[in-house]
Amino acid sequence: MVGYAVPAAGHLLDGAGVRAALGAQLPAYMVPSAVVVVDALPLTGNGKLDRAALPQPPAQESGEEYTAPRTPTEEAVADLWAALLGVERVGAHDDFFERGGDSLLSLQAVLRMKVAFGLDLSPRDVLSRPTVAALAQLIEERIIAELERAAAEEAGQDRPPSV
Repeated sequence: MVGYAVPAAGHLLDGAGVRAALGAQLPAYMVPSAVVVVDALPLTGNGKLDRAALPQPPAQESGEEYTAPRTPTEEAVADLWAALLGVERVGAHDDFFERGGDSLLSLQAVLRMKVAFGLDLSPRDVLSRPTVAALAQLIEERIIAELERAAAEEAGQDRPPSV
């Protein structure tokens, strides 16, 4: 999600400052991933917002350096997010919402991860663990727990019947 801001006459705005102010007031998933400051909002002949004429936001405003995914799970989550968000690459420490994700895209991400990993995840999982690394860790923990549960059940059922 991208926000566009028009400063009041005689005032200066910077996108990072607007994001910080919004971050102090709103939940993380509602804060735009980028804020572009414009002199005026472009309008159509009817006086409506001309979305096509809005400038594109910078590629990524994050000051963090790119860290490649380090595990197969991180790679799978990063690839899934990149396809969903329409970006070239997603790093291990990239935040889903800062890269352009929103609550609706988190629902799609959860559905795609269910198919990819066979796990029931919720949008709350994406909200509470919005980075590739954090979500991949949760996925791995849940897979291990399911494997341990299945092994325990199999150990209890595979015993020969007592005679």
